[in-house]
Amino acid sequence: MTEKKRKVIFTLGFIAMVIGITVLGIFGWKRISREIEKHRLLKECVVFEIPDLDIKAPVMDGTEHEVLSKAAGHFPNTGRVGGGNYCIAGHNSTIYAEIFNELKNIELGMEMKLIDNNENRTVYTYTVTENFIVNPSETWILKDFGDDRITIVTCTDDGTQRQIVVGQLK
Repeated sequence: MTEKKRKVIFTLGFIAMVIGITVLGIFGWKRISREIEKHRLLKECVVFEIPDLDIKAPVMDGTEHEVLSKAAGHFPNTGRVGGGNYCIAGHNSTIYAEIFNELKNIELGMEMKLIDNNENRTVYTYTVTENFIVNPSETWILKDFGDDRITIVTCTDDGTQRQIVVGQLK
């Protein structure tokens, strides 16, 4: 191999290495930034958690992209913390906030908790009573059923349908 070929190969390898390190750095920084933001929101917002699945997420008002890219979102005009049908949505995705990626492993009888952001940080505990799939157009799950429940909405892994998890207040 000639000296010129060696220099070209070395240069190309060096450039590839720099590009790789840069890409990894960008993704790492995005992940770290999301975690810092999540911890800040956990102190300020309502918190949703499923201890058995290691899910813990802040819940913000609204379901717009801006909200769901960093937290779970509370559907407008659905229950209140600890009352009615409190409905929240969150991503099951590796692209956006990875809030509900483990929800596919939910089991009936598991506990879900909603922690109010009031002064006392009141904890409401729910027991999972339902887990089913619906089409994205099915909004009946958001209506008031006359009891105190939490309804979780997320995409199925392929994104074509919605997984619904319902818990009844203990």
